[in-house]
Amino acid sequence: MVKMAANEEKQQGHRPGVFKQKNKGHKHGKHRTKGELERENKGRVSVTALTKKQRKEQKKMDRRHKANQLRRNKKDMVLTEKRRLGTRDGPPHLVAVVSLHGGVDAGVVTKLLRQEGTGGVVHQERCVSGVSDSFGLLFPRVKQRFTFLSHSTADIHSLLDVAKIADSLVFVLDCAEGWDNYGDYCLSCLFAQGLPSHALVCQGVADLPVKKRVESKRALSKITEIRFPDARLFPLDSEQEATLLLRHLATQRQRKLGFRSRRSHLLAQHVTFTANGPAEGTGATPAGLGTLCVSGYVRGRPLQVDRLVHISGHGDFQLSQIDAPSDPLPLNLTARTTKSGKAGDVDMQDGGEDEAPVRVLMKANPSRRESLQAEAAVDPMDGEQTWPTETELLEAEEARKNKRVIKVPKGTSDYQASWIVDEEEENGETDEESSEEDDDDDDMLDEAMDEAMDGEGDDVMSQEPGSDCASSEEEEEEELCATERTGADQRYDEHIDESAEEEGLKRYREARANVLFPDEVDTPLDVAARIRFQRYRGLKSFRSSPWDPMENLPLNYSRIFQFKSFDRTRRRILAEAAVEEEGAMVGWYVTLHISDVPFSVMESVQSGKPLMMVSLLPHEQKMCVMHLLVRRHPSNTEPIKSKEELVFHCGFRRFRASPIFSQHTSADKHKMERFLRPDAPTVVSVYAPITFPPAGVLLFKQKNDGIQDLVATGSLLSCDPQRVMLKRIVLSGHPFKINRRSAVVRYMFFNRDDIMWFKPVELRTKWGRRGHIKEALGTHGHMKCVIDQQLRSEDTVLMNLYKRVYPRWTYDPYVPLSLPWFKREVIVDVDDLEME
Repeated sequence: MVKMAANEEKQQGHRPGVFKQKNKGHKHGKHRTKGELERENKGRVSVTALTKKQRKEQKKMDRRHKANQLRRNKKDMVLTEKRRLGTRDGPPHLVAVVSLHGGVDAGVVTKLLRQEGTGGVVHQERCVSGVSDSFGLLFPRVKQRFTFLSHSTADIHSLLDVAKIADSLVFVLDCAEGWDNYGDYCLSCLFAQGLPSHALVCQGVADLPVKKRVESKRALSKITEIRFPDARLFPLDSEQEATLLLRHLATQRQRKLGFRSRRSHLLAQHVTFTANGPAEGTGATPAGLGTLCVSGYVRGRPLQVDRLVHISGHGDFQLSQIDAPSDPLPLNLTARTTKSGKAGDVDMQDGGEDEAPVRVLMKANPSRRESLQAEAAVDPMDGEQTWPTETELLEAEEARKNKRVIKVPKGTSDYQASWIVDEEEENGETDEESSEEDDDDDDMLDEAMDEAMDGEGDDVMSQEPGSDCASSEEEEEEELCATERTGADQRYDEHIDESAEEEGLKRYREARANVLFPDEVDTPLDVAARIRFQRYRGLKSFRSSPWDPMENLPLNYSRIFQFKSFDRTRRRILAEAAVEEEGAMVGWYVTLHISDVPFSVMESVQSGKPLMMVSLLPHEQKMCVMHLLVRRHPSNTEPIKSKEELVFHCGFRRFRASPIFSQHTSADKHKMERFLRPDAPTVVSVYAPITFPPAGVLLFKQKNDGIQDLVATGSLLSCDPQRVMLKRIVLSGHPFKINRRSAVVRYMFFNRDDIMWFKPVELRTKWGRRGHIKEALGTHGHMKCVIDQQLRSEDTVLMNLYKRVYPRWTYDPYVPLSLPWFKREVIVDVDDLEME
């Protein structure tokens, strides 16, 4: 019985069948936390199993790690470069001492820096070739080395060259005034070019009474904070203060200049010249050419022997080989302090240049060496030519027999020529001559016509009745004035150039007329307007009307090199230069053998000027159309006319050229400016060697007395030969009879043919009205014009005409010396003293 009861209890359990309902489980996969997922996966990660959110988080972390690595690498690179400067693995710390006041002497600063109390050792006197006040300073205890050179501010070009290559600048100020006018002028040039790391030093504070020292420092700090808001002012009157200055120079943050950090450069410390031997097959020696051996420390980037080098102020040259002489400023010194404890007792244990043999590092490969070719080879027969068919030859022969020969202005199409009446032109020779002249001749013709029209009034006045009496009275008055002149007046007039005064007056009048009546010209009376302005055309809209940039290019465009994409080429070349690790490394002391250098370079070094050399990037020796974005310097107020010769400082280059000015806009056409505007940035276009930006730009104007004034400062914009610059002229007419929708205009043209020629060009007025020419009235230049609104009697009808202009090919790498303008002031002061 008990057994049967147990079986019955077991049979009570239900066993589900095949058709039992199965409910769906709870979908908690999307609601699981990251911790639950990690516990379930137990460290297993499958790429296919990762969700979209997880993949996004992983990419975010990868980007964050990559940014951290780049930031860390860049920081390490900056620290490595900073620590390498002045040490054994890098070039010596190059410091230039510049005096900004005529009453202070930079030599006193260098004398204090070389004293024994500073802890340094003067290892080499006159370590920079051509610079007498230069020396090398070693600090064996901290393993630092410096090269100091004191440069005069009289030669502004040499000062700018030294600032381009110096690691630090030390400005010597006066304790009372800071800097004078010429010092402020030098600072303007240095700031515009790009200022490296610098320090301010003042002298004479120790000579003041104790109570006035704090007040003097406060006044000087107030003066200097305008130019140097964050700079520290160092008084320098003792050896202890000189030690603080040296410590500051060694530890201060280095300012990076883009135009020199991307190119290897070198300051010559030893220069020799060897004249070339007789040329093969001729037996003649090239006049003044030879091999220049320049020794110095490589800076910036590694130096390659196959690249071209540019010597500032002298041109581009090729390298033949690079040698590795012994370092003249080594740090492997054994310091032995005597019992007296003087830090200056140091034994020099280094191998001189005579003991160690010179090792040849590399020689130029003729197959890989870059060429000095600056201009493209011009082939006048290089053009698209096709041989005509027999049918075309027969048609041409028939057309020649039945051809109606007439003289038309240059640029006239066949359709326009068919409507011109065949009449005898009195100025037929003028048509042929104008068809052969180029853009420069046409511009000269414009200037000549303007001068002739300006001088008509004077000629008429001189031919009026009674002019003889008036001239005789003026002569008598001039004689009386001449007899009454004193000796002081005569001495004052000795320094005045009458021709320069007349030229300056003429330029001022032209600039003032251009401001009052922009681009307005007078229609000549003796030449037909359709002949005089045959190179100009009208545009319905200056912004949207098309202008083909490849149309009617001048012959000089066949001499230049062009890029398909200048920006792409620039990025590629700069990226390749940033990763180059071949050639003479930074910090090596090398000797460069430069081929075919004129002896004038050696004469410049012997005269006391420093020699700077820079390695050019690919294509930087080739000529092209360079565009510079500049702004007028406030210190210069004289009008600067377009196509006037100026002196350029562009990066490491220095040259003379005649540029043209244009507006800085984002359009595809740019209006030419006749004068350099003082109130807006201006684009300066010039034929010059290619330079990859960034690079600072300075413009100087050479005067007749040898003084070069700073005109404008800016930066390098681009290299684009297809930039369209249009010169605008405005012809003006005056309303004679005014109706509701039309008006009769006169004084714009003076014959009927000119009116019909310019009939398609749109008209505008100074009050904003627009219209067009409807018909000519009579034969004396009166025309009926249709206007969109009724004209006012005081309004003026204008017609805009345009033509494309190009700069002049006047590139000259030779720049004359600049006479300091403070010398001229000294001469005037002496005369004033004599007069008194």
